[in-house]
Amino acid sequence: MLKDITLGQFFPGKSLLHRTDPRIKLIILVVYLIMVLAAKSITGVIFIALVTFALVMASQINLRIIAKSLKPLAFILIFTAVINIFFVSGETPVFEWRFIHIYKEGLINAALMMIRLISLIAGTSVLLTYTTSPLELTDAIERLLSPLKKIKVPVHEFAMMMTIALRFIPTLIEETDKIISAQKARGADFETGSLLKRAKALIPILIPLFVSAFRRADELAEAMECRCYKGGEGRTKMKQMKSHPSDYVFLIIMISLCVSVYYIDTLRLI
Repeated sequence: MLKDITLGQFFPGKSLLHRTDPRIKLIILVVYLIMVLAAKSITGVIFIALVTFALVMASQINLRIIAKSLKPLAFILIFTAVINIFFVSGETPVFEWRFIHIYKEGLINAALMMIRLISLIAGTSVLLTYTTSPLELTDAIERLLSPLKKIKVPVHEFAMMMTIALRFIPTLIEETDKIISAQKARGADFETGSLLKRAKALIPILIPLFVSAFRRADELAEAMECRCYKGGEGRTKMKQMKSHPSDYVFLIIMISLCVSVYYIDTLRLI
């Protein structure tokens, strides 16, 4: 299960999304999030699903990788669907038995919520970590937040912390998987027993994981000090980011799609 988590990983490529300026990509991500969260009608949510599928195709990321990123979140998706099915009332009953009442509106709400969540996870992953290297992501965040430097906000340090956090997610997941395998080889049981027993069984995993995380953080700090890292003051960039006309065309298309979702919901076709 842990090996299926792909959050924070970067997959090199030469697709449209890989070539897009990271700064424009972050702005597109904000537009995409607004579009996903603003959609209310069935037509609007289906439209978002099609946009998400188009983004995945444009990224040239294998669909199996996208599916693997959704697998660890299956419980959340199912739980959200169950909550909507059994706790959303309506006017058209589908199934009734004693205290259980399922309505057509609840089923529709459950389907729309699952589509929305899947689109949110797949779209943000494709636009952010899957197609953007950690270095490019750091530079893009720093450039977009650079106006805050005038009010003494440590923009470079903030961008660096965010990128390091994303970069270390796959590393910590791999470390956790190794610790679990080592504990299982020693006879540890994580799958049977009561909930309290399972929680206690996690202690031999959490302690080595915390020790490993602090050790890696210390090694990273020493490596940065050895390279005379002193923060963002006076630093230069080896690679300068450049925007191309195609990047702005991509941004205009995404803004147009966001506006289209608003009008689709206004028309209330379905």
